[in-house]
Amino acid sequence: MKLTPTITATMVCLLAWSCSKKEKQVVHQEEIPAVTVEVVHQREVPQQSTYTATVEAENVNNIAPNTPNRIKTIAVEVGDHVRAGQELVRLDTSNADQLRINLEQLEREYNRASQLLEIGSGTQQTVDQLRAQLDAARSQYANVMENTVLRSPINGVVTARNFDPGDMSGNQPILVLGQLTPVVKVMLAVSETDVATVRTGMPVSVTFDSYPGETFNGSVRRIYPTVDPGTRTFQVEVQIANSGERILPGMFARVTMDLGTRNSVVVPDRAVVKQTGSGNRYVYVLSGGKVSFNRVQLGQRLDNSYGLYEGVADGDTVVISGQSRLADGIAVQVLDR
Repeated sequence: MKLTPTITATMVCLLAWSCSKKEKQVVHQEEIPAVTVEVVHQREVPQQSTYTATVEAENVNNIAPNTPNRIKTIAVEVGDHVRAGQELVRLDTSNADQLRINLEQLEREYNRASQLLEIGSGTQQTVDQLRAQLDAARSQYANVMENTVLRSPINGVVTARNFDPGDMSGNQPILVLGQLTPVVKVMLAVSETDVATVRTGMPVSVTFDSYPGETFNGSVRRIYPTVDPGTRTFQVEVQIANSGERILPGMFARVTMDLGTRNSVVVPDRAVVKQTGSGNRYVYVLSGGKVSFNRVQLGQRLDNSYGLYEGVADGDTVVISGQSRLADGIAVQVLDR
C-alpha cells in the first residue's frame, strides 16, 4: 500500500509523541530516590558513660605570708614530699625582732605596775591598761612569727615554687602544696540526661594514658546541685584511691560510669544523619511511601548502632542508605536488601 505524504507525517508525529511520553515517564521514575530501610525496635540497653577530666590534688594549699616580706630561705623544691608542721620558708625577721623588743618592754612595765599595786603605790586602772596592751602585743608578735616561719599544714607534695631566696614575696604564693593521699579527685561535667542516675558512693572505673591496660577504682563523692546554663551539665566530683601516689595532678583521666539499663529504640548508626553546621542529629522515617526528617537524641553507642532517647518509635521503618538525595516529606522507592 502506498502511503501518502499526509499519512506519513501523521505517523511520524505519533511515534515522536509516544517516544517523548515514554522518555518523560522514565525520567520521572528516575527522579524518585531509591533507599534501603530497616525496621527498628525498642529494647533494654546497658547505659555506660565515659567522661574525660584532669586529675586534681585532694587539697591544695598556697603557702604565703599575710604581708609582703623578704624571703631568706626556701627549704624544699618542686616534687619534694612534705609532712604537716614541717618548716618550708623562713622570711626576714626584722619586724619580728622589733615587736619582740616592744613585747619585752611591755612585760617589764606590766610586772612593775603589778608590784606597785600590791604595795599600794599603783592603781588598778594602770595594771588593766598595761595588761590589755600586753595581750595585744603578744597576739601581734605571734602572728608575725607565724608569718615569718611558714610551715606545711598537710602531708603532701610541692607542686609549684614561684620565688627564690632574696625575693620579696608578692601576689603569688611562695609555694603550692598538693595532698595526693589517700585519694585524688577529678571533676566531671555530667549531662542532664545522665545525672538523674548518678548516686553518691557509686563505683566508677578510671583509666590513664600514663598506665595503658590498667584500671583504677574510684567512687562518686559529691554531686553539685546546680546546672551550668552554658553546657546544661552538672559538676560531679569523683575520688580515686591513690595510696601509692602513682596518680599525679594534671594527668588525663577517663572515668566510666555504669548507669544501669534503659528502654531505647535501637537504630543502625548508618541511619543517623548529622545536620551540616550544627550538632543536631536526624533520622529519616518511612511511612506511607514518604519519609519524614525526625530529629533524634542519641543515647548509648552499641558497636554499629545507637540507642535513642527520642525521635523514633518502636516498630518504625528507618532509612539506612540513600539519605543524600532525601528531603522531608518526599516520596521514595525502597530497594530490596
